[in-house]
Amino acid sequence: MKLSVIIPVYNERHTVEQIIERVRHCGVAEIELVVVNDCSSDGTREILEALPPAPDLRIVHHEVNKGKGAAIRTAQQNVTGDAVVIQDADLEYSPEEFPGMFRLIAEDKADVVYGSRYSGREILVDSFWHYFGNKVLTTASNICSNLHLTDMETCYKMIRGDMFRSLSLECARFGIEPEITAKLARLDCRIYEVPISYRARRFDEGKKIGWRDGIAAFWYIFKYNFLKR
Repeated sequence: MKLSVIIPVYNERHTVEQIIERVRHCGVAEIELVVVNDCSSDGTREILEALPPAPDLRIVHHEVNKGKGAAIRTAQQNVTGDAVVIQDADLEYSPEEFPGMFRLIAEDKADVVYGSRYSGREILVDSFWHYFGNKVLTTASNICSNLHLTDMETCYKMIRGDMFRSLSLECARFGIEPEITAKLARLDCRIYEVPISYRARRFDEGKKIGWRDGIAAFWYIFKYNFLKR
C-alpha cells in the first residue's frame, strides 16, 4: 500500500529539504510526496526546483499566496495513495510517526487516524495560550460533530485515499482543519486517535498560525457542522 504525503510549504527554506528526506525515510515502504509551494519568497522555490527529479516527488507552485487550505486542495487533485496525510514543512511534527498510523489503515481497522499531540506522550512544553486555545477549539468541534477527539487541530490527519479524494474542501487557510473534521464526522467512518510526539515552534522561529485564525476557527466549526451539510 502507498502513503501519499502532502507537504504545504510557505517560506520554509531552512527545513524543507530536511522534512522531505525525513518523510522518505519514515519507515513506510511506498511513499508519494506532493509538495505545494504557496508562493514562497524566501528562496524555498529555488531550493525545491534544485532537487533532482524523482518518481516519488511531485512539486506544484502557486504563483500567488493562497493559504494552507488552498495548498491542500491543490494537492488533493494529485495524490494517488491508498492513504493520505498532511505534513507541515517545519519540524514540529515527526514523520517517524507515520508507520504506526498507517498500520491501522493498512490492516483495515481504521478509515481515519488522528495523531494527537496531547494524549500521553512526551512533548516540548507549549505556551499556555496555544494549548488552551487548542483545547477550547477541540471541545467546540467535539460538541458540534459528536466526536471525542483530544486534538482536532492536529496536522496529522491520515485518511483513506478514496475518502480524502471524495471530500469537497473549500477553506483556503487554517480553517481546513475543522472543515475536514466536520466532513469526516458526517461520513460515519472509523476514526482512531493515537499519541504522537510534537515539538512546538515559537513565533520567532516562524510559526504562522495566530489568534485571528483561532477566532476564525469557531466560525468554521459552526459553518461546516451546521450550515454546509
